[in-house]
Amino acid sequence: QVQLVESGGGVVQSGGSLRLSCTASGSISSIDTMSWYRQAPGKQRALVAAHIRSGYTNYVDSVRGRFTISLDDTNNTLYLQMNSLTPEDTGVYYCNAIGSTSARPAYMSWGQGTQVTVSS
Repeated sequence: QVQLVESGGGVVQSGGSLRLSCTASGSISSIDTMSWYRQAPGKQRALVAAHIRSGYTNYVDSVRGRFTISLDDTNNTLYLQMNSLTPEDTGVYYCNAIGSTSARPAYMSWGQGTQVTVSS
């Protein structure tokens, strides 16, 4: 199994920046894709950015050009650099990993989340 722990959230003014971190442990080699999701107040959890092991990345339109997702293989840490933040970026950000093993052909793991609050 894979365990994920997020950090780096906080309170920032509109236009500011934050960098979120997600450290992974466990069966790292089984991970196919790692992603960042966020759940805004009163909203459903939604994908923000995804990183595939091949290096391919994808972003939801609302953050494209402002956010950058990256993976540091030396410490198994996924990052989300967030620039030009707006109040609409407020929410709990969750790290996600999907992958497969011979025993578990498909699995999904979630971190506990880290709060990001962007003030006007």
